[in-house]
Amino acid sequence: MEIIRAKHSGFCFGVDRAINLAFTEADKKDRDGRLLTCGHLIHNAAVVERLESKGVILIESLAEAEPGDTVIVRSHGEPREFYEEAEAKGIHLVDTTCVFVKKIHDIVSAAHASGQPVVLIGDRNHQEVKATNGWCGYKAFVIGSPEEALERVPELEGIKPVIVCQTTIKAELLQEILDVFDRAGIIYDIRNTICNATRDRQESCRELAAKVDAMVVVGDKHSSNSRKLFEIAQNNNQISYFIENASNFLLNDISKYNTIGIIAGASTPEWIIKEVISSMSENVTKNMEQNPMMDFMDDIEKSLRLPKPGDIIEGKVEQVMDDQVIVNMGCKKDGILRADEVVLEEGQKLSDLFKEGDDIQAKVIKSDEGEGGILLSKKRLVAVENYTELEEAMENKDVINVKLVRAVNGGVIAAYKEITGFIPMSQLSDRYVENADEFLGQNVDVRVIRVDTKRNRAVFSRKVVLVEEKRKAVAEIWSNLNVGDVVEGKVMRFTDYGAFVDIGGVDGLLHISEISWGKLKHPEEVLKIGDIINVKILSLNEEKGKISLGLKQTQPEPWTLVGEKYQIGDVLDGKVVQTKEYGAFVELEAGLDGLVHISEIANKRVDNVSDELKVGETVKVKIMEIDPDKRRISLSIKAALPEEAAEAPAEEAAEEVVAEDAKEEE
Repeated sequence: MEIIRAKHSGFCFGVDRAINLAFTEADKKDRDGRLLTCGHLIHNAAVVERLESKGVILIESLAEAEPGDTVIVRSHGEPREFYEEAEAKGIHLVDTTCVFVKKIHDIVSAAHASGQPVVLIGDRNHQEVKATNGWCGYKAFVIGSPEEALERVPELEGIKPVIVCQTTIKAELLQEILDVFDRAGIIYDIRNTICNATRDRQESCRELAAKVDAMVVVGDKHSSNSRKLFEIAQNNNQISYFIENASNFLLNDISKYNTIGIIAGASTPEWIIKEVISSMSENVTKNMEQNPMMDFMDDIEKSLRLPKPGDIIEGKVEQVMDDQVIVNMGCKKDGILRADEVVLEEGQKLSDLFKEGDDIQAKVIKSDEGEGGILLSKKRLVAVENYTELEEAMENKDVINVKLVRAVNGGVIAAYKEITGFIPMSQLSDRYVENADEFLGQNVDVRVIRVDTKRNRAVFSRKVVLVEEKRKAVAEIWSNLNVGDVVEGKVMRFTDYGAFVDIGGVDGLLHISEISWGKLKHPEEVLKIGDIINVKILSLNEEKGKISLGLKQTQPEPWTLVGEKYQIGDVLDGKVVQTKEYGAFVELEAGLDGLVHISEIANKRVDNVSDELKVGETVKVKIMEIDPDKRRISLSIKAALPEEAAEAPAEEAAEEVVAEDAKEEE
């Protein structure tokens, strides 16, 4: 029997990110209040139980939270008022909303703000749909079937709605509903927001189910995407099973099929998938019936020959002594298994592992041609099996799990079952590692890059796995980015020319000229490391891996609001940002400067502007003229002076005017 796992199955990027954030938060020791999740973080009971074991408390609404508590926002998202209520109550949020779900929130929010109707295709009772509807004032037309679409046609005629989808719906459902709208002549703006991971998983399910004898879908019964996978499996293979874990009794009957396909929903953790596959394999081994005639023929053949060194034998334990085990191998000589050829833990004896009558498998290490027995080894058998597994893993480029046991010169020794391999320091991480001690004791995923069975050597690489995981995650993120999107990001680091912002797994450059409408000398004048900000994607170059971002584009350009915010005669505080021979430029706000002519600086003759004003100095100015078309504002410092200070002898003022005129004639 062959078990085939679908190419795309298990945790998607969004769920994996949510789980990692939740467990990281649960491990923090310096939290003041309680750690809560409002509703199930993901639709998987086993994961929820693990979170509860770490002290994470499940609540149904924010009404159950208290000021100072930390609430983990589930990956399906929450409506806008959830965040407003949390802020009002002083509740800290850890937002694990899937980046692709958050993108839908942005789309419907923008559409609602502009007055464009929203059609939301999905299950109205699903948390993702409820949350999304909350970002457009609960005004969306929620449609879950072609029949509902037909009923809504009269309301949608002539209004050109924007259409978005629940990320986990079947692609067929979207197409069926669009067909209804097309036949009715509805004009719409479609944004296909079905997650790429969902599409890939559904297509993998469809392809695999069509070519195997039976199909197994692993997922929580409350998981929408898992239920949809089961529907797809059933449509393509009548023999399909939907199970939550390895304890399901349906697995008992699985051995009667030659090929079995297995796929898991986006909220199914890897350890459950592996348990199910292991359980299926055990059931197959337990239930397989061997042909009695073939057994008889095997016994005759074994009795006619003696095993040779290197052969793998099967036999029964005849006697267990302190230092060796006697094995009946079905031939004229017995096998001898010495204690030093058995893997024994500290304090363990042979009698703890073997009993008379036990079936045993071992490797022949010496075949005695005289009257002695045949020497056997369990250690070398296990090593052979393990090295065979490594060769297969290397050939198939499979990932295996090893434990890092000790540091050696140039790298780390890693244990895989009963053998060890070497990880060079350069292959230990995708970052530079100077000291390997921080990794010791960890269980990590690696790829096998070299196996030498003759010398019993193996070389592993953890870096290859990390790079591949990062590449896949980055590729998925890139496929969902578009120029013009406004996305949430975290400020990671500064340079003199800007800031690098993480926008959900990839970094983009926020150039210093795109941070503020005003002039900046360094990004830290406006930003801090760790700030969460909304930025606009200005350009994408996936080939070079470059993303250009803009922060100022998410805010109104100051000159567009001049007429609303400022009037001639207003007296304001401003900052001197530049001095020239003819005057000084004073910043009223970031990106909005006005000119104070040299004649408007003081009630006296000013020969040198820099003698009167310094860059960075705050001054009080009066608006004398506004020209929005030419983007000019004329300011006066002396006009903003107190009335008594503004009075000057008429003769002195006249002399200054004459002197100024004379200077201009020269």
